[in-house]
Amino acid sequence: MSLTDPTILSDAELADRIAILRDNIRQITEQAASQSGAADEERNADRLAQQSEDLDLLLKEQERRLNK
Repeated sequence: MSLTDPTILSDAELADRIAILRDNIRQITEQAASQSGAADEERNADRLAQQSEDLDLLLKEQERRLNK
């Protein structure tokens, strides 16, 4: 899930997506700790980077809404 425009989300949808992304990041981190191998590490790093990017975007939108 790569977001392009979080402004179209309702406040509840935004909060849900933030919670989902935080859980995804937690799960990816746990998987990375239990796996070994360069391919696994690269795949997990890519997934973690994408999820973190999406989370940052949503958190910025949430902050913008709170500071209106």
